[in-house]
Amino acid sequence: MMTLAVGEALPDIALTTPEGATVRPADFVGRKLVLFFYPKDDTPGCTTENKDFSALAEAFAAADTALLGISKDPPQKHRKFIDKHALAAPLATDAEEGGLSDALGIWKEKAMYGRTYMGMERTTLLIGADGRIARIWPKVKVKGHAEDVLEAARQLG
Repeated sequence: MMTLAVGEALPDIALTTPEGATVRPADFVGRKLVLFFYPKDDTPGCTTENKDFSALAEAFAAADTALLGISKDPPQKHRKFIDKHALAAPLATDAEEGGLSDALGIWKEKAMYGRTYMGMERTTLLIGADGRIARIWPKVKVKGHAEDVLEAARQLG
């Protein structure tokens, strides 16, 4: 597991799209990329976050920045989530074990109501056109977050 740090290159670990295709961080080198990791499709905070990024999808595109939302939900569940909420931000499924979130230390032990479990820590990464981490937002609070990320993407140039 790597430590998330600005300036680090992302590991080139495959993710799966809702259509079953493979997508990798290296596919986006040459343009900026926002990876927003979220815990679970169709839960209140995750739905709001996905809708917020989707509402700004055209603005991100105008800033030459690709979007990719990532959770461990299966591709079929992502497809239903996209269709149900008319999401414009693309989604991808991370591997159950050994995935990108594991490699980045975003899949971690969490606690709720006295029990511990493994889960996704809501985290966003802004990746520069060089494929290196330009900005990290750990433990994201959803309100206003997509706008903050868009502003950072614009400033990255």
